[in-house]
Amino acid sequence: MKNITEIDKNEIIRSKLEKSQNSPLKAYKELTVGEKTSNKKFIYYELSTMLFGPMPGGLGFLLRKKFYSKLFKKTGKGLIIGRNVVIRNPENIEIGDFVTIDDNCVIDGRGGKVILEDKVLINRNCLVLAKTGGIKLGARSSIGSNSVIVSMSGVELGEAVLTAGNCYISAGLYDFENLEIPVMDQQAYSKGPIIIGKNSWLGTGVTILDGVNIGEGAVIGASSMVNKDVPEFAIAVGTPAKVVKFRGQKETV
Repeated sequence: MKNITEIDKNEIIRSKLEKSQNSPLKAYKELTVGEKTSNKKFIYYELSTMLFGPMPGGLGFLLRKKFYSKLFKKTGKGLIIGRNVVIRNPENIEIGDFVTIDDNCVIDGRGGKVILEDKVLINRNCLVLAKTGGIKLGARSSIGSNSVIVSMSGVELGEAVLTAGNCYISAGLYDFENLEIPVMDQQAYSKGPIIIGKNSWLGTGVTILDGVNIGEGAVIGASSMVNKDVPEFAIAVGTPAKVVKFRGQKETV
């Protein structure tokens, strides 16, 4: 059985917003750039995202590359950022060489470090949210359009992981046994990080739940829900997902 870790609910965005009613500007700054960020950097962030975030065409691409690069903790060469990309707590975000973030994505490092290694591709309309744990996307990994990655205690994708569109990778759970308390107000916890091995493939609409490890080279069939570990080079399908064969084998398991 995996270790259960309680999540500090004071670090969840809803709790922070509830405590910020007396100072909305302070809350906004904390959620976008971090409360310890200097006012000078905060103003730079505001001006850069306001002026260049929605700008179309090649000029918008060039200006975002120039000005957004200074926001991140680390930025490699060849960065491409599409229109209307929302960057939160950029000083917790490290970007390798030739990374592409397509239009309308959200990359949020407020609860942990976000690392995008070389040649990572994040297609349009994706959410990459480090809520109370970090996220690492390995080199050459590709995240399909409209996918969501939420980290409560860590999410790590190995090198060359391919995910199709509409995938949901979400770590974290809530207690729900107390009938007198709304689920959202009960204790949040995690079974551990989600780890997806290198060279694996998630089909369209796959859901990966808290604490799951997927082995190297595994294939998860479209619309599957994975709530248990999947071995290396296995092919798993269904809800919940079950191993039906291993790559290179003709017979079913």
